Order: sequence, then structure tokens, then C-alpha cells
Amino acid sequence: MYDPTIFENLKVAFENHIYDLDNIDQEIIIQNREDRMDFATLARRLSIQFILVDEPEVTVELIVEASLEDLAGEILEAPGVNPGCSLLLRFQKQLNLQLAKQCEQIEQALHSIWEDDIHLTQTLSFVYGQDSTYMDNIEVKFKPKLTEEHMREIPGFLKSVLTSLEQLNRI
Repeated sequence: MYDPTIFENLKVAFENHIYDLDNIDQEIIIQNREDRMDFATLARRLSIQFILVDEPEVTVELIVEASLEDLAGEILEAPGVNPGCSLLLRFQKQLNLQLAKQCEQIEQALHSIWEDDIHLTQTLSFVYGQDSTYMDNIEVKFKPKLTEEHMREIPGFLKSVLTSLEQLNRI
């Protein structure tokens, strides 16, 4: 009998909760969804991008990934392998010319929500000729790998994602 991988189980759980936030609770609007199998690296990736219903200025993309090493270690039950999935949030927000101040506020807001479990990176870009507006690509990478033991934490995790969106919209 087929036993789904950690990735498959987490993918279904995240999809169910996120689609409930869209269709039932009507708190978010899903803008894009990708479910990829990379045949070059034999990795799996789920990406769901969404915004808050009345606040489209900031988007978030939730990305769950499993590498070949994680998938093979789990399927082959290799000793010494700790299989799981990586989790990344990618926020996008436009900033004005007060870049340093806004970036600092963003960093403080996200660290107050996620504490020490994250690695935070902000990358700024702009379109030449439009130098008064910058795009801030904010990546929040979670340090521990996700496993099926984290399934019960998904609703609380998604509430924190919504809180992050609300706070980033205020900055």
C-alpha cells in the first residue's frame, strides 16, 4: 500500500487550511498556486500566494519544499536521516524613500511575531526611472524542518502569517 510522504501530508494540510481562509472565512484571496515536481533535482515544491481581503498592497507566498535527500531518506527509511520539509514565507511590499526606517520596522515587526525561529532577509529593487518606489522582497525562512508532528500547529501558524500581513500593511 502507498504511504504518502511527509511533503504530501503537509501539502494537503496547508492547502486545506489556506483554502478555508479563502472560501469559508473569506479573510484572504488566493492569487496563485503552484505544485511542482522538479525532475532535474527530484525535489517537490508547493507555493501558494495570497493577500488579505481588503489589503492588496502586501502579498505573501508560502513555500513548502522537500529535497531529494529528504524524500529518499524517508521512502528508503535510511538510518541517520532526519526527513522533513523546509518552510519559507516570501512577502512583497512597496516602500517609499524612507527605506532604512521602513526596513527596520519590518524587521522588528516580523521578529516580534516569529521570534528566533527564522532567518530574515530583505532585498530591495526598483524600476529604473521610478526611483521613488522600491519593492521589498522579504524572505522569512524557518530554521526547523517541518514534519507531520507539526500538523496541529498549522492553524496557529497561519494566524501568525495573517498577523504579519496586517502589520506589514501598516508600515
